[in-house]
Formats: sequence, C-alpha cells, structure tokens
Amino acid sequence: MHSSIESTRQPSPMGRFERYLTLWVALCIALGTLLGVLLPAPMQALGSLSVANVNLPVGLLIWVMIIPMLMKVDFASLGEVRQQTRGIAITLLVNWAIKPFSMALFAWLFIRQLFAGWLPAEQLDHYVAGLILLGAAPCTAMVFVWSNLCRGNPQFTLSQVALNDAVMVIAFAPIVALLLGVSDIVVPWDTLLLSVGLYIVLPLAIAQTARYLLLRRGKAALEQALSAIAPLSMGALLATLVLLFSFQGEALVQQPLVIALLAIPILLQTLFIAALGYGLNRRFGVRHDVAAPSTLIGASNFFELAVAVAIALYGFNSGAALATVVGVLIEVPLMLWLVGIINRSRPWYESR
Repeated sequence: MHSSIESTRQPSPMGRFERYLTLWVALCIALGTLLGVLLPAPMQALGSLSVANVNLPVGLLIWVMIIPMLMKVDFASLGEVRQQTRGIAITLLVNWAIKPFSMALFAWLFIRQLFAGWLPAEQLDHYVAGLILLGAAPCTAMVFVWSNLCRGNPQFTLSQVALNDAVMVIAFAPIVALLLGVSDIVVPWDTLLLSVGLYIVLPLAIAQTARYLLLRRGKAALEQALSAIAPLSMGALLATLVLLFSFQGEALVQQPLVIALLAIPILLQTLFIAALGYGLNRRFGVRHDVAAPSTLIGASNFFELAVAVAIALYGFNSGAALATVVGVLIEVPLMLWLVGIINRSRPWYESR
C-alpha cells in the first residue's frame, strides 16, 4: 500500500472517476448480483475454481488490486514514524488492541444474542467468523484512496501502512485464531496460514521486488510505473465486487433480512472505530492531515483479505463469505461518507 516522491507531492484533486466511485461500486454490485441470479451455474462453477480451498479468480484479482498499492509502500519510511509518534501510536492502539476485539464483541452481541432468532441457526458460527475476519485486519490498499480524498499526509500514510503490513504478517493469523477459538469456532490453521501467505506475504514480496528493480532505474521510473498501473487497482476492485456478488447473488436476493441484520454490527463497528480514532487524534493534538489517514485505516477493513480467507476457510456459499461480502457492500459508500465528514469537520478539529 519512494518516500521522497510521495512525501513531497500534494494530493491531487478528486477526478471524475473517484467523484462517482459510489456509483461505480453500486453498478458493480448490481451487475454481480444480477449475474448470480440469472447465471447461477456458471458463477458457481467459477467460484469452485480453487486450489487448497483458495479461490483462483478472486486470488488473481486481489493480487492485481493490491500489488500496485503495495508497490507504494516504502519500508524504509518506518524509521520516520518517530516524527509522528502520537498518530502512529493511536493507529496501532485502535487497529490491533481494540478493533478486532470490538468487532468480536459486536458479533457476539448482535449475531448470537439480539438477532439470533431471525438468523439461520446453522449459520450463526459462520456469520460471527466472517465479522471477526473483517475486524481483524485494518485497510491496506484502499487507505491510499481515502487518504488522498481527505488530503492526508502522504508520508504518514505510507509509514502507517508499512507498519501495519509488518504487524499484519505476524499478528493476523494469531488474532483470528484467538477470536475464533473464543467464539468456539474450529480454526483450520493450515488454510488460514496459507491465506496469509497468499494474500499478504507473497504479494508484498512481489510488489517490493518490483519496487526495488524500478528504483534501480531511478525514482522517475518508479513514479511512471505507479502512474501507469494505478488504474489496475481500481479496475480489479470493481471486477472483484462483480465476482463476489455474483457468487452470493441468489443469497443476497433471497435473504434481504439477513443482509440487513449483518450490516448493523458492521456499520456500528465502523462508526465506533472512526469516532474513537478521530477523537483520540484530536485529544492528543495530532495534525489533521495525519489524523485523517490514522482514523480511516482503522475504520476501513482489508476486505480483500477477509473475503478471500472466508472463502478459503468456509467456502463461497458460507455465511462467513456472505458476512464479508456484506462488509464490502456497505464499506465503500460508508467510507466515502466518512471522508466527507472528516473534510467538513476540519475547522472544528483544528479549533482545539
């Protein structure tokens, strides 16, 4: 998700495509759902293309989506976190000490307690697992989009993504295993570790290798390459939405109540984490252009990984996969709304 390049460049204004991102997302969701309803057999066949329980089409699109973003990550920038220690500390606290556990709490409260009577009993464990997967990893790729839209500090965004990626490689699997275990859900360690390798370690290695080779030709070569491949990430995101919603098309149409009930804890979790991160940054005097990406990285999820791991662990027709797809359904429009709130609240934020 080279230091001097991004750190000195001012965020560009929102282009026409970004301005209507919510519309494109909605159209892709509608198209995917329609394909799932009208062509269930071909979509199910596509969803069954897997190796070691990992869906190949989804995996390929996720690589295309996140590798260009991960090429922006400069691990050398980790040394610069000393310049924004409060923002980094808040990011780490919210993302790793609070967010996974608050999501597990929301999942337990709403899925196992308040909504249990309205949800299929045999899917309750899977719904909880899907929500835990959503909450266990902060955003890696899309945070660059959110940061740019709220004029976040580019170097801080790079630093926190690099640090979060480093933590995620080590902490994602143990945290998920812990929370699934507490929820009395069997943890398939082999598939979970395989997913971490495929969706974090390998793409990160490929992206950093490409970055290194380009930098050997000069900073301009890296900048030119990043500019050229940037549309791939957004195109792959939209294609992934079409594919994921085509897998779940019939379920989405047939279970509108389930979709609505699953959306509630995800919505509340997002608003809680955003308010907590933004409030803590303001309380401790963090600059607004640092507070914005610090807030948004925790409020949004690494849903690409969550969806992929849910499919790998439980299958693409499972309640876990459905819960993560519901996360995708509401996350992009909700994050665009939060970006607007953060932009409009800047005078209040800086009035402290």
